Parts: sequence; structure tokens; C-alpha cells
Amino acid sequence: MSRREPLIFEISGEGKRGFLLPPLDVPENKEILKTIRVRNEIAGFPEVTEPEVVRHFTRLSQTNFCVDTSFYPLGSCTMKYSPKINEKIASFPYFLNCHPLAPEDLVQGNLEIIKLLEDYLCRITGMSSFTLWPAAGAHGELTGMMIIRAALTARGNPRKVVLIPDSAHGTNPSSAHICGYQVREIKSNEEGTVDLQDLEKMMTDEVAALMLTNPNTLGIFEKDIHRIAEIVHQRGGLVYMDGANMNALLGKFRPGDHGVDVIHLNLHKTFSTPHGGGGPGAGPVGVTKELEPFLPIPVIRKEGDKYILENDRPLSIGRIRTFFGNFLVLVKALAYILSLGGEGLKEVAEIAVLNANYIRKSLEGIYHLKYSSPTLHECVFSDKWQREKGVQNVDIAKRLIDYGLHPPTMSFPLIVPGALMIEPTETESKDELDAFIDAMKKIAREAEENPEVLKEAPHRAYVRRLDEVAAARNPVLRWKGKE
Repeated sequence: MSRREPLIFEISGEGKRGFLLPPLDVPENKEILKTIRVRNEIAGFPEVTEPEVVRHFTRLSQTNFCVDTSFYPLGSCTMKYSPKINEKIASFPYFLNCHPLAPEDLVQGNLEIIKLLEDYLCRITGMSSFTLWPAAGAHGELTGMMIIRAALTARGNPRKVVLIPDSAHGTNPSSAHICGYQVREIKSNEEGTVDLQDLEKMMTDEVAALMLTNPNTLGIFEKDIHRIAEIVHQRGGLVYMDGANMNALLGKFRPGDHGVDVIHLNLHKTFSTPHGGGGPGAGPVGVTKELEPFLPIPVIRKEGDKYILENDRPLSIGRIRTFFGNFLVLVKALAYILSLGGEGLKEVAEIAVLNANYIRKSLEGIYHLKYSSPTLHECVFSDKWQREKGVQNVDIAKRLIDYGLHPPTMSFPLIVPGALMIEPTETESKDELDAFIDAMKKIAREAEENPEVLKEAPHRAYVRRLDEVAAARNPVLRWKGKE
């Protein structure tokens, strides 16, 4: 865009209207308005014409970056391209217009879809049962920890502590804390995986669960998963697996077969529905047979040819949200699974791992790699070498914008100072990966030869570099009008 798009308030002009109503053809009766609640005029509300509204928001939309425009390498977020057939299927009128309060008899097809997706997720993960009600990943974490607390309470002791590796997802401690647990951190070893000696020392009778991200946020698979589960189970604890990185494991590893008691998935990551600003998410939770009685209600069960919603479950943690979760997200995930099939899902993992390692090998020796262990779906570099020239990861990220590329995840995980966390997913072609690699190499050369170019980037973006510190300290949350 060649010019700065003004705010809608700046386009506003007194007396402008977006529409005109015809004159009244019935007698005016202002007394009727006194009996109903009528909104007063909003002070300072913008007054614009219809063309101005359309053009304003169209121009703004053209400044957006999304996975439909280019590579979106957010590590640990799996920002993959979403096949449009999923959107088409989810837009079918009987899905789109179904009322959430419709009785069971009128939504049998929808209940069948949910039940079918539950069954497929059980087969993919090796878990005994799933609930699809959680609205997103962190909500799934919370639900999983609520189930763990309820199960341990039923045993006679909910316990006090949850162990979380320093390579776990950042929302894990919050989910445990909300459920009333103290959080203790387990350090990573030199390979970037859970330190078994530290785990054995910290795994006491006070520990309710270990929350394990696998692969972890370094992209490294916890190869000692069997021993980890054994240590936790021997002391009566449960193993919770954060399955946000399941994209690396499809068709290759079933957590339920390897000692995992509870897992959450991110349908809006692994199973390709819009993520982040693209739409709502879904964070289904899978459990072992032992934990099934504690699943949230309602539970979908089939009686003969009919699906019913079962609410009479005394040990359930109760209802965790209204209605049937984010139903259209569930439809899209099922469409994705059915369109690919078992072999297709396995290929997803294989290509995702191949793409990530292609980027890793291409940039090794140019950007610092703290851990040398093999990685799966993502790789985590740091700005250590560029920092010697005064260039930080934020400068590298801003410069990538000039190359038409979205920056990777920055400064996470915290165990890698100045982290640049890159996840290409399986949807990117070699040409796209080469363009990203080429840009990263050029930026590394610029850091050596002309670091000031990076310090002032982006140069060609619609919005230039912002003073992020000032914005955080003095946020402007309300339009004050023209001055």
C-alpha cells in the first residue's frame, strides 16, 4: 500500500450517512419508543459513507499477513495451510445453521460427527476415550488437570504438586496452578530433554502429575518416555502429555501406548483448522480407561441406532463449556482426517519433520544452535553470534518482514536466550523453504556487514518499527478525537 490508511475516525465527517431510509408512510408515534430500550447516539461515533467503509476495510485487509499469503513459520504453533475443502464442508447449511439448543433428536447427524471424531482421535493417539468440549489448547490443559485432580481425589488424596519441565509449553504452569497445585520445574539435561535424575529426585508422594510436552518446545522427542512414565507411576502420579506438537507424531507414535494417562490435542494446529486470528480452536482431551468416569459431561453414547447425551455421571468434573464445543472446528478436523486417511496422516508427520530438518541443516553454522540433539517438526536457533554485532532476534524478525516473510516465534523457549523457533509444517514446498533460508542467510550477512539496516527494519512494511516498550507502558486504548 502506497499511503498510510487513516483511522475510521479520521475519515468521518459530520452529516455523512451510509444509507438513507424512505420517508415514513405511517403516522409517527414517539410514545411507543418510550416503552422500549433505545440506544442513545454514541458521542464521537464515526459518520462515513458506504463506499468509504468498504474501501477502508478492504485496504486494511490487504495489509494482513496470513498463511494464505505466504510462509508462516511460528514454532510450536503449527500454522499450517488449511485446505479449503474443510471450510466448504463446514459451511453446509445443516452444520452452519444448526441451533445449539436443538433437541437431541434433531442433531443426530451432528452427534454422530462428534462421536466419529472422538473414535478417530482414540485410534490416532492410543487413548481410551476423548472429550471434544474444550475450546482450545489451554482449555484442554485445564480440563486434563481437572480430570487428574478428580481422579486422585477419588483415590483419597489429590496431592499438592505438579512437575513441569523447563521445555514445556508456557500455559502448562497456569493450568496446574488454577487447579490448586504448586508447580515445580524440572531442568533439561545437555540433550534438551527431561533430566531423569532430577525427575527421580523430585517425584515424591506429594506429586500429582508430570506435565510433559512431547516433542518438547525444542522440537526434541523425549526418547525416555517409557522410563519417565515408569518413574511417575511408581509413586502414584499421572502423566499428562501436552499434545500441541502432535503434528510431528501422526501415524508414528501413539502416546496412549507409552504410559500417557491424559493428553490434549490442538485441532486448530495438528488437524488443520484456522488458528489464532483465523478463528476459534478446539482442545480435545483423551484419557485412559481408568479416567473415563471423570470426563466432563455430557458424554455422547450410542444406544441402538440413536446417539444420546449422558449427564448422569457422578464422578464427572461437570460441564466445562456450553453446547457442543466449537462444532464447526470439529467438522473441519474430521474432514481433514477422512480426506488424508491413515497413510496420509503419517505422511504429514514425515514431511513436517523433513521440512524442519532441511531448514535446520541449511542454517547450521550461520545461526547458533544451542542443542545438538536431533529435532523433529521444528528447530530452535538463537541470535548468539549476531548479538556480538549488536543484532538481536527482534532485529532479525523485523528484517524478515522486508522479505515478505512472517517472523518465527521469538524468545521462546526461555531455555534458549534470543531464541528463533522455526516450524515450517508439511504444507510448505521446497521453493518456499528455499526463499526463507535465502532470506535468513542474507540477514546473517547484513548483521556482519551492515547491522544498522537490521536495527531500523522493517523498511518496506506498511507500519514501520514501533516503540514496543512505550506502547506497553503507555497503551492508547481509546480514541480521543481530532486535535
